[in-house]
Amino acid sequence: MSIKHTFLIVLLILGTAVVHANVDYDNDSVYIALCDSMHDSFNNADEERFTHDIRKLEDYLLAQKDMHGYYTQRCNEIVFMMNNSKVFEAYKAARQLSHELREKKLDKEMYMAYNMLGHIYRYCGNKEGAKRCFLNVIDLMEKAGYRESQPPIYMNIVGVVEEEDPKEALRLIDKALTIAKEVAPRRVFDIETRRTLIYHNMGENAKFIEGYKEYKRGEAEGLTSVHGRALEVLYLSFLGHTDEAVKMAREELGEESYSTIANVYKEAGRWQEAYEARVKETKANDSINSIILTNSVEGLRTELTIYDMERKTARARTITLITIIILLGLLVSALTYIVWSRRRHMHQLKVTYERALESDKMKTVFIQNMSHEVRTPLNIISGFAQVFADPNMKPEANERRQIAKMMLTNTHLITNLIDEMLQLSINEAAGEVNWEHNVNVDDLLSNAIKEDKELIKRDVKLIYDSQLPEGFTMTTNKDMLRRMVNILLDNAIKFTDRGSVTLRALVDSGKLIIAVEDTGCGIPPEDSIRIFDRFVKLDKFKEGLGLGLPLCRMIASRLRGFVIYDQSYAGPGSRFILSLPM
Repeated sequence: MSIKHTFLIVLLILGTAVVHANVDYDNDSVYIALCDSMHDSFNNADEERFTHDIRKLEDYLLAQKDMHGYYTQRCNEIVFMMNNSKVFEAYKAARQLSHELREKKLDKEMYMAYNMLGHIYRYCGNKEGAKRCFLNVIDLMEKAGYRESQPPIYMNIVGVVEEEDPKEALRLIDKALTIAKEVAPRRVFDIETRRTLIYHNMGENAKFIEGYKEYKRGEAEGLTSVHGRALEVLYLSFLGHTDEAVKMAREELGEESYSTIANVYKEAGRWQEAYEARVKETKANDSINSIILTNSVEGLRTELTIYDMERKTARARTITLITIIILLGLLVSALTYIVWSRRRHMHQLKVTYERALESDKMKTVFIQNMSHEVRTPLNIISGFAQVFADPNMKPEANERRQIAKMMLTNTHLITNLIDEMLQLSINEAAGEVNWEHNVNVDDLLSNAIKEDKELIKRDVKLIYDSQLPEGFTMTTNKDMLRRMVNILLDNAIKFTDRGSVTLRALVDSGKLIIAVEDTGCGIPPEDSIRIFDRFVKLDKFKEGLGLGLPLCRMIASRLRGFVIYDQSYAGPGSRFILSLPM
């Protein structure tokens, strides 16, 4: 997201404040002077002056008992942080804003916190999180009666979904248009212009040309749209004036022009230029991702430093977290190098262009998943660490045990994520299996049960049913067998909220059979095959990267066995079966 785009958010917030405040700010010279000073320091990105100006304006609004206006300016602080690439600080401020609004029971203003979180998620590439937040904003605005401010929120969702689902984007535009015609007619022209852009992206040329004509008629009447320049570029491209369209995009759209220029060249069949424009876009996106990761790293280091000063015993955890961040950086660098290497060795420009797009998309999904899966447990650990560090907090022994258990569980989640990635890489590159004689299988399974008892939910029983001969041993790789059992148990525990998780073991026809059964949510038959594909998650809200079952199947194959999902299991829940030859 560009600074200009974010500044539009500020204008929207300020407009909302003026509309809903109980004071006549249009004739309030003090308020106008404070706003003008704040606007100037915002535009100049003068952090020291902006901090001073925004505090004075907030104090003034509090003196007027205008809580809506006050929290509006709190949102502007968050926007300023985003404009200066301080994403971690912006996220913390948005969470703090949400906490304050809930604590003070200001339900009518709760939409502000969700709106800020939505923009932060969108900035970081978390489209699902952004869409969920913006939908909450619309619902809260509807309840609070802030109907005039709903169209821009609908347009925010359009920006999130238009690439993957243009039909859904058009449906949202219709909703925004209906509301705008009723309560905010000044927004109608801009919304209609956005619709015309989507028609072009969908390839509906007749509707695109008709929309362009409507835009020109509106422009002749003195109407303006923030999407007008992009529309003019696409119209030139449609007419076949490729070079003129590219020149206008570079002059008018700035850094946001890379994607548009690539599409213009693509429509003209000029694949070399399209490829070069897409490379520039990829570098720009990589730069944004680097800023996000760097800012997150710096924020985490600050939090960990404070915690280390208060609690010296946390040094081991600090080293672990820093190692995780370094590994993430190495993984991103490795993926970038792979994409660059593949592109360099391509011979056909059109094939190169299409593969580069797909590779870039996969990299973005990976970064989003890793960012989300690591950030959540880190935030939990950091939060509980602050509880221990606060001298005013004196939790009881039972509470301390619960907090310690939560911190242990989330540390286990992070360790498993990194371990799955490393194990997947190791098993792909490894040679012959290191076979070990006389591995005591019963001891190995018993130890696995003991390790997972700390992670089991309160309403779930962990059962071990062994039908193995006493002292049963076999030739296998002990570490690889333990890893497969841990993956199957972790999956069962993760998806089971009540009931039981059962580990069974027996010998049948010269094979070791290990089954893991649970009473969880189960797996639809149509998904029973693809769950063994990488990065497949049937429930996107559960932790994990979708690498456990693929890794388990890979290890089983190297041990000359197999692992399957038992579709004949009557349930409730699921059963996975691991079979290894003796």
